[in-house]
Amino acid sequence: MDSRATLVFTDGACSGNPGPGGWGVIIVTPDGQVTELGGHEPETTNNRMELTAAGKALRHLERTPGPLHILTDSTYVIQGITRWAFGWSKRGWKTAEGGEVANAAYWKRLMALLAERRQAFSGEAAAIEWKYVRGHVGVPGNERVDAIAVAYSKGKRPALYTGPLQGYGIAVHDIPDDTSVPEREPGKSAGKTKAYSYLSEVGRTVKRHSTWASCERRVKGVPGARFKKTRSAQEEAEVLQEWGVSAQDVQAED
Repeated sequence: MDSRATLVFTDGACSGNPGPGGWGVIIVTPDGQVTELGGHEPETTNNRMELTAAGKALRHLERTPGPLHILTDSTYVIQGITRWAFGWSKRGWKTAEGGEVANAAYWKRLMALLAERRQAFSGEAAAIEWKYVRGHVGVPGNERVDAIAVAYSKGKRPALYTGPLQGYGIAVHDIPDDTSVPEREPGKSAGKTKAYSYLSEVGRTVKRHSTWASCERRVKGVPGARFKKTRSAQEEAEVLQEWGVSAQDVQAED
């Protein structure tokens, strides 16, 4: 990581999806100062909390020049802000299929904050790098923002640290070498690849199935139901993020 950059970890959580939510942020400046932020919303979704966390970090740093490295375990946030949002904006916040963009108000707010940063600073002083860290694999900074977000989602008020890095006690600079968003394996045919799981959503309830037959029985003939075959744990996590569902809220098949 660039020693001149401000290091930022963000995360969101939801107790039920939708349900009470929380967000968490860690900011580490190049001069070794740490600031933790967090908050609660009474009725929200996991993806909205992920977007809120990124927005709160940018708002806090609106007067702080210099490159930012923002680390999140949300591929939804990274893919959206680096690939999808510009197209949505040009189409009047419509998807390529003409539908309404989910969480459009949150995306607009995040895009506005990025525009404000570009107006306030130029060149490297305005630069932002969005980096991916896998959740729940022991990355200290990610584990801490997750703990903050989960606590707030449960209505608790965790103690938030502000002070020197030397007294923080969390190895926030212990970051994996590869922080790129994982790509699916090239050359794999969706129809010929063994399934990791089948996901179905009926109403607001998502279930995980081990066979297509079980999944099909649940969704067949149900208006508004959706389903997805996944080929790995990572792909399953990405689908759940796209659907706005926390892994802990997924039910096993009957």
